[in-house]
Amino acid sequence: MRRSPDTTSPSAACAPVRRQQLAFTACAGAALLAFLFFGKSYALTVVAFAAIYGIFVTGLNFFMGYAGQVSFGQNAFAAIGGYGTAILCTRYGWDPALALLASMALSVAAAAAVGYPTLRLRGHYLAMATFALGLITYEISVHWDSLTQGYMGIPSIPPMGIAGLSLSGERQQLAALLAILAFGIFISARLRQSRFGRALAAVAGSEDAAHALGIAVFRYKLAAFLISAAYGSAAGSLYAHLVGFISPEAFGLQMILWSFTMIFLGGVGTLWGPIIGAVLVALLSEAFRGFKELQDLAYCAVLILILIFAPKGLVVSLTALFQRRRGA
Repeated sequence: MRRSPDTTSPSAACAPVRRQQLAFTACAGAALLAFLFFGKSYALTVVAFAAIYGIFVTGLNFFMGYAGQVSFGQNAFAAIGGYGTAILCTRYGWDPALALLASMALSVAAAAAVGYPTLRLRGHYLAMATFALGLITYEISVHWDSLTQGYMGIPSIPPMGIAGLSLSGERQQLAALLAILAFGIFISARLRQSRFGRALAAVAGSEDAAHALGIAVFRYKLAAFLISAAYGSAAGSLYAHLVGFISPEAFGLQMILWSFTMIFLGGVGTLWGPIIGAVLVALLSEAFRGFKELQDLAYCAVLILILIFAPKGLVVSLTALFQRRRGA
């Protein structure tokens, strides 16, 4: 006698969700491939910036979403990555790929030096400490003229490339950015499903309870902070290569505002939420371009509306709505 499948098991319950994720990934991949071939120049640029911010907020999601901490200093690591790759490429003639990796290593080292004392703080104390980190980095980029050239910025940054092969075309650069973003999402998904990700989830739920279970809370928080710094540094380096010019304004308070809008709009703690948030904010930036000086006010209004009506983000809210309708 054949046994009927157990639809109450966790694997059976998760199967529809996995199928939905695979279908979404396949549709998104097909749409992006079609866009690479047929998209217009301006639209390619908008999506390229969305991909860079997608990398940025994927890293921030490690610390804020998976570990349940608060950081206002992610822009500091983007600045280190951007200025690091700009200086190495323009003054010392480094290969862009090597400069990106070296800048990531420098950002991770800086994150370790800063994170070791500050990550012992909790709540708003930690938030203020990371906010100070971002402000200090911004002030250094403004006033250390001999290194960063201040508000004059660093021009003539070469485009992305590796081993002497330069990706100067818009479609080539976008393809490279999407490949790097896909790799970053893959790493994020694998870590989230690993023992490391489960430990971060325990820390996010309750640090005291996680400590009672034998989890080294500080060590896991520091690891999430270092991973976040690596992602932020990569995003800053890619931004420098894409634009070809870098200045302090690129890593100011607006970057913090945009990143928080992205991560909360899509869904903090979810895998695809920050990516969807990055795409939506990139589109909103074009819609709000006519507001000029009121752009930041418009972003704040969107963020407040999200926190009121969809506090868990669009991905979680839409998934819950779909499941309710399916159950009905």
